Amino acid sequence: MKKYNLFIAGKEVETENYSSLYTPYSKDLIAEIAIANESQVNAAISHASQSFKSFSKFTARKRFGILEKVSKLLEERKEEAAQIIALELAKPLKYARAEIARTIETYQFAAEEAKRIYGEVIPLDAAQSGENRFGYTKREPLGVIGAITPFNFPFNLVAHKVGPAIAAGNSIVLKPASQTPLSALYIAGLFKEAGLPDGVLNVVTGPGSVIGDLLLAHDEIKMITFTGSPKIGYQISQKAGFKRTTLELGSNSALIIDKDVDVSSIIDRCVMGAFSNQGQVCISTQRIFVHEDVASTFVELFINATNQLKLGDPLAEDTDISALVSPGDLQRSLDWIREAEENGAQIITGGHEENGVLKPTIILDAKDFLKVSCNEVFAPIVVVNTFKEINDAIGAVNNSEFGLQAGIYTNNVPNALLAADNLEVGGVIINDVPTFRVDHMPYGGIKNSGTGREGLKYAIEEMTEMKLIIWNQS
Repeated sequence: MKKYNLFIAGKEVETENYSSLYTPYSKDLIAEIAIANESQVNAAISHASQSFKSFSKFTARKRFGILEKVSKLLEERKEEAAQIIALELAKPLKYARAEIARTIETYQFAAEEAKRIYGEVIPLDAAQSGENRFGYTKREPLGVIGAITPFNFPFNLVAHKVGPAIAAGNSIVLKPASQTPLSALYIAGLFKEAGLPDGVLNVVTGPGSVIGDLLLAHDEIKMITFTGSPKIGYQISQKAGFKRTTLELGSNSALIIDKDVDVSSIIDRCVMGAFSNQGQVCISTQRIFVHEDVASTFVELFINATNQLKLGDPLAEDTDISALVSPGDLQRSLDWIREAEENGAQIITGGHEENGVLKPTIILDAKDFLKVSCNEVFAPIVVVNTFKEINDAIGAVNNSEFGLQAGIYTNNVPNALLAADNLEVGGVIINDVPTFRVDHMPYGGIKNSGTGREGLKYAIEEMTEMKLIIWNQS
């Protein structure tokens, strides 16, 4: 069985302890993963700090070239990378390939943004005391970025932290999810091959509670960028002190379907939004509010399309749904379904597991206090409720502790504008599901969905500091 070591200062580093990594679908043992100790985490931070001194002086052209090379290397090896995702996460191969395609594009965007980190001229002479003075701003890298990534998009969400950090001239200590370390170690190897100086990108694997606390406590870490649960995000915010943070903490994203919509034309998008990657998507379509005039037609078509999805081995070409990331998540999901059923909700398809895979589940009339409604389900479960008036639907969407993205299908322009203005979320998607994301758009939420924004340009703003320079010309 292959052992995977830490990646520190451009080298593989062995450690005393290793943990076993099992693939979620077959439960086969696939690797032994290094568990970093405190001295190794501190060494990774030290190397990142030392490398930052020289890397921060790299020209935009050099940073562009490294990121562009990584994008090309990943393009050349995209099938190998997709197989890694399918193996360590049980993401169906078709979705794993789509993630790699997005990751290639994300590094391309990062490369381009490395050349577009601008400042601005300040008209100081607008003030009486500013005459004969010239001012401008520039953006400078922060230093060492501590990046903590989740399991559900192990290549692309790493890219959303590593890409902008390198584009801006920062160095990174990356702690990937314990279930999906192979992707992070693989991309670290590609960066080394692309010519990234040793020590700029370091990967430390092991328990998040231990490594995260070490990153938070270390003075050389200038920023924490984290994607994960609200509970951990809150703990990070409390411990971070003056460290900058970007926290992407999930959601129970909602979709409104207005009465003037041809529901037959949107079924495929709704199925994708609710069930891709087994619903393990921060902006998975978890709640659907459909106008009562079209509800029965929508539900019938939605059930029929959902029941066509094929369950099974993530490495099979035709698999749509495979295993959740862990047996605990499967049991939690089944418990939440049972809670909904016991409280009067209707399980109209799915609701049980088949050979260790949770069948895509559609629930009608789930009350808003049920876990399948108000918590982040992170499973192939969607609840469908009806509404009469658009304001009622908007209010139902807003009745949530989360606020990442929401979608609305409508042909009524006033209703679309009403939703755009009144939905309490970071992004409103008109005439598409809330699961829509392209990698250069600003992405982030409000409420318990987090703080800060990702998307390459916007992440670079988070990962740089503005400096003002004033010349006295008198």
